[in-house]
Amino acid sequence: MSVKSGLQRLLETEISRYRGSSLGLVCNATSVNESLQHSVKLLHEHPDAQLGAIFGPQHGIFGETQDNMVEWESYRDTQTGLPVYSLYSQTRIPSPDMMEELDVMIFDMQDVGARYYTFIYTMAHVMTACKRDGKKAVVLDRPNPLGGEQLEGNLLKNRYASFVGMYPILIRHGMTVGELALMFNREFGIECDLDVIPMDGWERRMWFDETGLPWVIPSPNMPTLDTAIVYPGMCLLEGTNLSEGRGTTRPFELFGAPFIDPNHLAAALNNLELPGAVFRAVRFRPTFQKWKGIVCGGNQLHVVDRNRFRPALTAISIIRKIRHMYPEHFRWRLPPYEYEYEKLPFDILSGSSKLRRMIDSDAEIGEITETWAGDEATFRNLRAKYILYS
Repeated sequence: MSVKSGLQRLLETEISRYRGSSLGLVCNATSVNESLQHSVKLLHEHPDAQLGAIFGPQHGIFGETQDNMVEWESYRDTQTGLPVYSLYSQTRIPSPDMMEELDVMIFDMQDVGARYYTFIYTMAHVMTACKRDGKKAVVLDRPNPLGGEQLEGNLLKNRYASFVGMYPILIRHGMTVGELALMFNREFGIECDLDVIPMDGWERRMWFDETGLPWVIPSPNMPTLDTAIVYPGMCLLEGTNLSEGRGTTRPFELFGAPFIDPNHLAAALNNLELPGAVFRAVRFRPTFQKWKGIVCGGNQLHVVDRNRFRPALTAISIIRKIRHMYPEHFRWRLPPYEYEYEKLPFDILSGSSKLRRMIDSDAEIGEITETWAGDEATFRNLRAKYILYS
């Protein structure tokens, strides 16, 4: 089955709504149609579109920069001659000067379905700027690659809001960017003039490889759908001294540290019989980030049943087990992290200090997941108002 993205629908049937308007486009490497033609080219060459400026998120227009406070600067596009503004540098919110000559801001990027992924907050910042300057915001919807049925995790507490979690949504939220835009706009006080161009043919049960759309790497450490499947849990390892596999060819699937015996760890984790997950002993040498150039013992997380797999449960089980097996070596990572200089990175990612405190007090995994039940029910009810697809 082939899904039509919001970009495809815009170009086929909706572009006349914005004829005569100067358009700003917020995009990156994923902003392509079904034939892998980029939205910059498509809008720049379309007779009914007047593209005036290009905006890019974390990792750059082409996904060329690495994570965590690696900034890129604005420049001029050599193909179109248009200005390209960075929304991950001196500012993460488009300035009035950037938007002065524009009438409409179009957002078109592929999200990965996890609260930490910053593209949805770039979208929120663009919507906020549109409200400030009296511009229209248009969000071109794309699939949640993990589907839209499964939810998992806790709601972020407002005092832990950051660029890896601006609003109280779940770790695995099960929403598309268009649905999130509608929620952000009404529930969290943005209240801009918003159009969402929905997809055709997407159903909530669909994983990305069931949509017929091409996968384009959204950021340097998100190379495959397999990465996206484990990411909502394994990103939590960024808040520890464990390598989450950055600097390897399987980020977020490989994890470990020099002090770990890979065979002992694999046996311990497989004994937990976590749903849909199997662990294999490995050694790896990261080429950058944590433990750069040092051989790490660890495991590869193999997802053998993605419909049963629970990424947050799995990652927390991994952290608990390694902390228990190697108490003299395991550490929580210290700040800074993603423009935050005071709170612990793990707390920023997990959305409160509660999860870390429960792990430190040796709470059972069932006790931890029980604390999520109310949040999951609350969020499921909230998001029901913004669901666009069956």
